[in-house]
Amino acid sequence: MSTPDQAPPGAYVLAADDPQRLALVGPDGREVTFGELGEAANRLADAFRARGLGAGDVVATMLHNSVEHFEAVLATTQIGLFQVPINVHLTPEEAAYIVTDSGAKALIAHDDLALGLAPVADQLPVARFAVGTPVAGWADYDVWKAEGSANPPDDRVAGAYLGYTSGTTGRPKGVRREIPPIPPELMITFFGSLLSGFALYPGPGVHLACSPLYHAAPGNIAAQSLHLGHTVVILPKFEPETVLRTIERYRVTSSQLVPTHVHRLLRLPADVRGRYDLSSLTNLLVAGAPFGPETKQAALDWLGPVVWEYLASTEGMVAIASPADARSHPGTVGRPTSEVRILDDDGEPVPVGEAGRIFFASPSAFVYHNDPEKTAAAVRPDGFVTAGDLGQLDEDGYLYLLDRRDDLIISGGVNVYPSEVEQRLLLHPAVADVAVIGAPDPEWGQTVVAIVQTEPGTTPGEALVGELDRHCRQGLAAQKCPRRFEFREALPRTPTGKLLRRTLREEVSAA
Repeated sequence: MSTPDQAPPGAYVLAADDPQRLALVGPDGREVTFGELGEAANRLADAFRARGLGAGDVVATMLHNSVEHFEAVLATTQIGLFQVPINVHLTPEEAAYIVTDSGAKALIAHDDLALGLAPVADQLPVARFAVGTPVAGWADYDVWKAEGSANPPDDRVAGAYLGYTSGTTGRPKGVRREIPPIPPELMITFFGSLLSGFALYPGPGVHLACSPLYHAAPGNIAAQSLHLGHTVVILPKFEPETVLRTIERYRVTSSQLVPTHVHRLLRLPADVRGRYDLSSLTNLLVAGAPFGPETKQAALDWLGPVVWEYLASTEGMVAIASPADARSHPGTVGRPTSEVRILDDDGEPVPVGEAGRIFFASPSAFVYHNDPEKTAAAVRPDGFVTAGDLGQLDEDGYLYLLDRRDDLIISGGVNVYPSEVEQRLLLHPAVADVAVIGAPDPEWGQTVVAIVQTEPGTTPGEALVGELDRHCRQGLAAQKCPRRFEFREALPRTPTGKLLRRTLREEVSAA
């Protein structure tokens, strides 16, 4: 039975002490024990070192939800490497930018994704390894891994996740924390203490990974659940009834979802939702987009007191709302996990109940890789950090989120940066001016809307919508493409040319 005062054993210890314990169930149903997973991670770590990679070097991965994702996590985090997981839906150019900007010395990708990177092969690191069928110009991942030693590596040291978020130009930037020279087990203990905030403890447990593991929250929570000794069941993607069926089949105790997933589950017919035994579920973690109190209440009414919400970003954890908090303080994202300050535009504290920018004490110092300007804007001299979110605190110390950064669109848990989409649309000859905004959406949280001012002589209509949609999809990942296009004779701008984006958001929301 798990207890709050237990230290997480860690997957490395379990590989030696309880090798037959079930660690992973792959998307294809393949079962992997902790002993097998530990051996694969050791071989991969040794193979990295044989390629000359050492502490502080970077490995990029572009992988579907898979067993190999966890092999890479456990290999890099025991020999001091940074791991950069890349969104599998990015265009080749977008993926190549992250690989290059991060300084990665090796790239591991599934075979279909490796094939898709062919147009940018000359921009990728020399060490490239394909998982699955052979790909020209890529070494075979399994053959390469098998060359490594199955024994634990010497001089083990903790590695770290290096996640990418937006930069000042709309380009993604890595949030890089220096790795302290500590054993992996000490780092595991630190992250285990974070999960204890959700009442997740070492011992028996089954975690369902049904969100993309290349995203920070689902990937890190799944990895830390593994270190708690929980079995991780991996689905290739979220499908509402498949999730319910999997919870029943494997007696799942925890999972990580975004609010869109909860909407889709709640929209299943009552008889479908009632068909499955979900009584094993104790911790459903929800984050990544605005989570309306009505939707959260409906989820609590259905599943019971198992729904936890939290506010976090690549920069750090901010607040956690327990099921009880959701009942007593509707709309809150919880109590801060560290000191939080609400500051105005001049950096001065605002009174309780008033809105301002959320700053929080980060557990460790970080910089935005290759972006000192963004680092200076986000990190105060006193060490407090902001991700740009607006919020307020109440008299009881509960935090409420009012807006997710000034212009950032969060649709289905995915960050969409308007400037990037606008720059793509402005390349189309029919577009004279454009604004991309997020409109409220009951399922997605926000939906991406493009408001277009056309060039003289261009006829707005369905034909042009089709052209613009195809144009976006040729240069942007699918989740960044507008779901709706509107046409205006002119966009609202100040005399200095600044776009009045808030005006557009209010008009679209009212409509």
